Amino acid sequence: MELPTPQDLRERRTGLELTQSELADAADVSQPLIARIEGGDVDPRLSTLRRIVNALQEAEGEVVRATDLMNETVISVAPDDAVSGAVELMEAEAYSQLPVLQNGVPVGSISQGDVVHAGENVGDHPVSEVMSESFPTVAPSATVDEVRNLLDHYKAVMVTDGGETVGIITEADIAAQLS
Repeated sequence: MELPTPQDLRERRTGLELTQSELADAADVSQPLIARIEGGDVDPRLSTLRRIVNALQEAEGEVVRATDLMNETVISVAPDDAVSGAVELMEAEAYSQLPVLQNGVPVGSISQGDVVHAGENVGDHPVSEVMSESFPTVAPSATVDEVRNLLDHYKAVMVTDGGETVGIITEADIAAQLS
């Protein structure tokens, strides 16, 4: 990831015909801070730089959010469902893993690998006995970059709003968005 220089920030802002004050308001920082960053007088924290870049992307209409990427239909199982039912659902849907939801809240995940590692004769056992940790969660407003970073380490990302699952994102969703 390449970080923008002070000159890059100034050029993007002026190209969008934004004043320093307008950019500062959009990024929730002060106008003097924008001036000092653009002048090269101060190195901002990464979180501050991220807010400024996000504000510029918003102004350009480039920001893709989790709500733009997610599948609203989440195929899942419950912790007390039988492992055999989870396996049948994975096969029927052609998925290698599923989120485990309890009352709409992510509590774990189950994959074909989890079932294999659990050994034989686990079909009648509850999913909770063989499931792995839950996929990470993001807010609907999370950016595609935030989701992409999580997908570097996890097979899926759950989108939650107020703790309730509203969608799921996988690498395939990112690929579809890029094409």
